[in-house]
Formats: sequence, C-alpha cells, structure tokens
Amino acid sequence: VQLVQSGGGLVQPGGSMKLSCVASGFRFSWYKMRWYRQAPGKERELVAEITGAGDNTNYLESVKGRFTISRDNAKNTTYLQMDGLKPEDTAMYYCVRPPALGHAGYWGVGTQVTVSS
Repeated sequence: VQLVQSGGGLVQPGGSMKLSCVASGFRFSWYKMRWYRQAPGKERELVAEITGAGDNTNYLESVKGRFTISRDNAKNTTYLQMDGLKPEDTAMYYCVRPPALGHAGYWGVGTQVTVSS
C-alpha cells in the first residue's frame, strides 16, 4: 500500500490550496479515506473523511464551509480543496486510509501547509 501526497506549501491568509493523494496497492473504492492534520504542540485532528463511493463526507467543525474532500476512484486519488485558509490551518496534513475490512490503516508521509502573510 502506498499513499503519495502532493500539494502543500506557503499560502497567504484567505488563499486556496489543493492537496492530492494517489493510492496504490489496494482496491481504492472499497475504503473510506481521511485527511488528518497536526500542528506543532497540538493534538492531531481529523479534518475530513469520505466514504468509498464518495457519497458521504464529514468535516472538522472549524473547516466546514471552507474545505472540501473529494475522490476520483478511477484515478485512485483523493483530494482536499482548502479555501479561505487561515493561519490556524497551518499544520502537517496527512492522507490516511483508516483500518477497515480487517486490514491495517496506512498513512501518507504528510505535506506541510503554512498559512502566513
């Protein structure tokens, strides 16, 4: 199993950024996918999740209306579109396949998102 993340970097407050995560090594459409984040000195947060079919999503309260999780099962890819970014969104963001169907979970290596002027 591999989760290869891309995107991230420095963006000004109010800006937008899109993270991508290409999965391989498993039947992508069978699994819920998640994005987590962790800022220095803070606890890890579940930012968003999406069902295997992409028909249901859930979000951290603080990102509702600003972030959108999506997936393209034909491309084995999940996305996190982040709009209206705030300095408090600064964190390392991780793409995650949570444990399911008797199989272990897997994490991407993470990508840094920094929101600063």
